[in-house]
This record gives sequence, structure tokens and C-alpha cells, in this order.
Amino acid sequence: MEKKKIKFLLSKISIILPIALIIFYQYVISPFVGNNCRFNPTCSKYAKDAFVKFGLLYGLLYSLRRVVRCHPWGSFGYDPLEKYPVDKKT
Repeated sequence: MEKKKIKFLLSKISIILPIALIIFYQYVISPFVGNNCRFNPTCSKYAKDAFVKFGLLYGLLYSLRRVVRCHPWGSFGYDPLEKYPVDKKT
């Protein structure tokens, strides 16, 4: 039982830095850049939700995939995180 608790705590601790960086971007950088995201929810909100829901590895993969798709010639509109389920077999 103790190993499960440690694994859970490590998974939560590992996402603190990415989420802190996203929050920094949302409150400090984003107001100067403007609302340029083509998706709803925004890429930063999507990334934050991905880290919370899936942890560091899958959160990073989902976030990168979303940011790569966010360009002038890409798709746009409503693109929720729930649209892409992850099969975690651990």
C-alpha cells in the first residue's frame, strides 16, 4: 500500500512545474500576446487539464500535439480533451 501512495505523490509532484509554467504564461505573457488560440478551450487550458488528468508523460504528449496543430493553416474550433481518450495500462 505504501508504494501506491508514493507513486501517487510522485505523479502529482511531477506536474507542479509544468502547471506553474502554464499559469505564468496565462497571467503574465498571454495578456501581451493577445487571444490568438484557434481552439476552444485555449491551448494553455487544454495543456493544464491534460497534465492534471493524465500526468506528466501523457500530459506533455497531448500538450505538444495540440500546440503543433495550432497554426494559421490548421484546424480550429471546439476541441475538448475528452475527445482523445488514453489507454493507460500500468
